[in-house]
Amino acid sequence: MIDTHSHIYSQEFDADIDAVIERALKAGVEKVILANVDTGSLDKIINLWKKNPEFFIPTIGLHPTECNEGEQSSQLYELEKVIEEYPFRAFGETGIDLYWDKEHLKEQTDAFQWHIDYSTQKNLPLIIHVRDAFPEVIDILRKNSSKNMRGVIHSFTGTEKDALDILETGDFYFGINGVVTFKKSNLPDALAKIGSDKLLLETDAPYLAPVPFRGKRNEPAYMTETMNKLASIFGCSNTEIDKITTQNAKTLFNI
Repeated sequence: MIDTHSHIYSQEFDADIDAVIERALKAGVEKVILANVDTGSLDKIINLWKKNPEFFIPTIGLHPTECNEGEQSSQLYELEKVIEEYPFRAFGETGIDLYWDKEHLKEQTDAFQWHIDYSTQKNLPLIIHVRDAFPEVIDILRKNSSKNMRGVIHSFTGTEKDALDILETGDFYFGINGVVTFKKSNLPDALAKIGSDKLLLETDAPYLAPVPFRGKRNEPAYMTETMNKLASIFGCSNTEIDKITTQNAKTLFNI
C-alpha cells in the first residue's frame, strides 16, 4: 500500500514516529506521501524525508486555509525559492475550503491557480483539498482544462456527478481515507459507480481515523481498514484493492 496523503510530520507524532513507521511497514505500507500545508510544515517534511528517503515522499504547497490576506504572497514566495532544491513529487495540498474560511475565496483561488500553473509547468500532479467547495473547484479546473492537469482530489467526499465533472477536466484520481468506513458516509454508493481504477488510498493522518479507530490519532497502519472497506464495496479481495490503488499511486506520482 501507499499512503498518498499524510501529515505524520506534525507534532502529534514527535514522541513515537519510529514506532509509527515500524507499524506501517508491518501493515504493508511501503511509502507515505507527506502533504505540505505551509512554509512551517515544509521544514518538518524535508527533515523527515532526509531521515528516510526510501519511505517518505515530499510535496510542496499552501493549504487553502493558510491563504489569508497579507500572508499568502509571502508564503508562496518562500515556497518558490525551494522548488528546485528537493525532489518534490506534487504541488499541494491546495484547493478551496469554504467550511473553515469563507472570507478569503479570492486568496484561495489565486493560490490554487499558482499551484495549477506550477504543476503543469513542472509536469507534476496536484493534491487538491475540497471542503464545501466542489462547485468552486470544478469551475477553476474547467477554466484550466486545456493545461493537461493531473492529480488527486484528496479526501474525496463528493458525489458521482462531482467525480464525473472533475474527470472531464483532467487526469484525476480520488483519495479515499477513513471517511468511507463511517456509518453515515454516502461514499460507498458513489464509489461503487465511479469504479476502483481512479482510487487512491490515504490516511490524512493524524485525522480521520477509520472505524474501529475513529476518534483516535490516525496513522498509516490503519489504512488496512480503508482497504478492507473498499474491497467490500467492490466485491473483491484486499489484495486486488491493494494492487489497483498502489499502481494508481505509482502512476500518478511517478514512483
